[in-house]
Amino acid sequence: MANDPRGSGARPEPRRSLAVGALIGMAVMAAVDEIVFHQLLGWHHFYDRSTTAVGLFSDGLLHTAELLALVAGLILYADLRRRRALAVAHARAGLFLGLGLFQLFDGIVDHKLLRLHQIRYGVDVTPYDWAWNLGGLALLLIGCALTVRAARRTRPESTP
Repeated sequence: MANDPRGSGARPEPRRSLAVGALIGMAVMAAVDEIVFHQLLGWHHFYDRSTTAVGLFSDGLLHTAELLALVAGLILYADLRRRRALAVAHARAGLFLGLGLFQLFDGIVDHKLLRLHQIRYGVDVTPYDWAWNLGGLALLLIGCALTVRAARRTRPESTP
């Protein structure tokens, strides 16, 4: 019964677990950004180069994308668990990679290259940019370290 998802012969899927964790991580960081900085603090909208109505609409699109990504990630995670194919250490590493990737993409591409919005207006954004991007880099480095550690633990042992 090699194809039985409940069978004891189920094999972990490290790459898929890593990718699913990354998807969930990106969605969670997008949610944190949208909830904290867009809604609670009101520092910016996803797209601030137009009217407030357009900014709110862009926040709605970001929230929709983040929610869809989170639901898809959780469905894929549940599927890995159901099939007993979840490689937990890889999924955890992917979570941190996703958190850091979203934050760095937002800080570098959205804030600086595309100039869709800044973290905050009416103040010197330099310390905010440094904090945001260094925080993203720290999360990404944690994800990289966890990925290396997970890969070392799951390497097949060489046979003589």
